[in-house]
Amino acid sequence: MKIITGADSLVGPWVCQRAGGDWTPGRGVTIGLAHPEKGLVAGVLYEDWNGANILGHVAAVPGRMWLNREFLWFCFHYPFEQLGVKRITGIVPSSNLEARRFDESLGFELEATLKDAHPTGDLCVYAMTKEKCRWLALRKDK
Repeated sequence: MKIITGADSLVGPWVCQRAGGDWTPGRGVTIGLAHPEKGLVAGVLYEDWNGANILGHVAAVPGRMWLNREFLWFCFHYPFEQLGVKRITGIVPSSNLEARRFDESLGFELEATLKDAHPTGDLCVYAMTKEKCRWLALRKDK
């Protein structure tokens, strides 16, 4: 598996198509993960960075074959260490139980619920702070 950076025009549309959004060039910065035979298998889109916070979106192929230590470390190292944010915010429809469970398994905490803010119901606002991010302890070279 290979981590891909600097390919926003490739990874961005891939993430947005799977996460239910629209890609606009310059929308944000992406990190992708490519399988040698299957191509892109996971991607993260970071946008709306304001110095303290960044909004993150994740998309992946079904299954967890893509979920590895190096990719997790890199996906959290970038916003917390390179950009210096205090937190990452994720917004998930309350009806998307799989995404909510995934975010919670990573350590994101439910911070707020926006009632009737999504066509299928509520929006759940999740947050991960640098202090609570266990993934930063993973080293890329291990």
